[in-house]
This record gives sequence, C-alpha cells and structure tokens, in this order.
Amino acid sequence: MKTKPSFFKLTAFITVLLGALVFSGCHTMEGAGKDIQKAGDKLEDAAK
Repeated sequence: MKTKPSFFKLTAFITVLLGALVFSGCHTMEGAGKDIQKAGDKLEDAAK
C-alpha cells in the first residue's frame, strides 16, 4: 500500500495553493491601493 502521496499530486496541490494565495493577494493590494488613492485625493482637496 502507498502511504505517501505521489509527487505529482503534492506538486499540483502546492501549485494550486500558491496560485490562490497570489490571486487573493493581488485583489487585496488592489483594494488597498484604491483606499490609499481616495485618502490622498481627500488630503489634496483639503489642502486647496
């Protein structure tokens, strides 16, 4: 009986996991960028 997962299955799992982390990180950073942009716009308007 095989007790260890096959190398291919492990590699595929890690690839999918890393891909999910990368895509979720992109969306998170995009949202943070929009928030920072809005804050900068308000600060700029207040300085006028």
